[in-house]
Amino acid sequence: MSTAPARTAHDISSRALAWLHAHREYGALSDIPRADLLDDGDAYKGIGETALAASLVLRSGVAGTNELALARELLEYCWQQLGEGSLLYERLLRHPLKTDPIETYAHFARGGYQLPQLDRLIAHTVTLRSTHAVEHVPNRRLAVANAVRVVGFDHGPGAHDWAGLTRDTWLGALPEPWHIDWLTAYAVTHTVFHLTDWGRLPDGVPADLADHLTRWLPVWTDVWAETGHWDLMAELMIIGTCLPEPRTEAGDWQRLAAVQHDDGLVPRDDQPVEGDAAERYEAHQHPTIVAVVAGTTALVRALDAPARPGT
Repeated sequence: MSTAPARTAHDISSRALAWLHAHREYGALSDIPRADLLDDGDAYKGIGETALAASLVLRSGVAGTNELALARELLEYCWQQLGEGSLLYERLLRHPLKTDPIETYAHFARGGYQLPQLDRLIAHTVTLRSTHAVEHVPNRRLAVANAVRVVGFDHGPGAHDWAGLTRDTWLGALPEPWHIDWLTAYAVTHTVFHLTDWGRLPDGVPADLADHLTRWLPVWTDVWAETGHWDLMAELMIIGTCLPEPRTEAGDWQRLAAVQHDDGLVPRDDQPVEGDAAERYEAHQHPTIVAVVAGTTALVRALDAPARPGT
């Protein structure tokens, strides 16, 4: 990555992180009944995604002092919203076949947070045949495998077959690239995210898949840029930063910078950004999170700064 895109990537990520921090109260869970939070993982999905972005900023070690402080405050806020992990513990205890408690906890474990009773429950859960037999789609299986790896329980009888899990995905089949559609493109992005733990382990992408992505990623990115799907465009850009030989296009970063608002918000698509602050947050939190991740992972690879070990 040349100096100019690296600077742009940093600026995009920094502004997006500041927006998430400034608007974090709109993601509060206080108005949602506890029973609903325990029964519906989507009710706290936004908190988990925000925690992901904050944890990656902290892990990267490349952010400025201000960004690191904002990321720490944001991760702490999300942890408090989840009752310091107690909500995740209760949900996994009540719904042992659900994976979102483990996946969400991984973001906090990456950032240094721990709940001993949840650790014990996860350690038990991942050894169960029932857990491994849940009929997830292939990229979701990778998500669980990576979460278990981050938390520290990817060993013993419950260890995951990474090669087999990879080949079960659409990307792992080296498919005809022109048959990709919107939903499958998101599956491709997450396949790479989980194989590499969001760029920490770029060699987690097999060589033939990396070659396939290197050839077709620019095409796919252009397709969704032309259709104004900024959220997916930015996720595809993250893939480029996760490859063994990272690839980036200055034009991609210029496009992303051009659609980002002055306050840091990144719109979901090319439709008008409307509504009050709460409505804008609900509609555009996810692409703004994606922008934080994209800029952070890009800067790590640009500076050749390996992520901190142990996660």
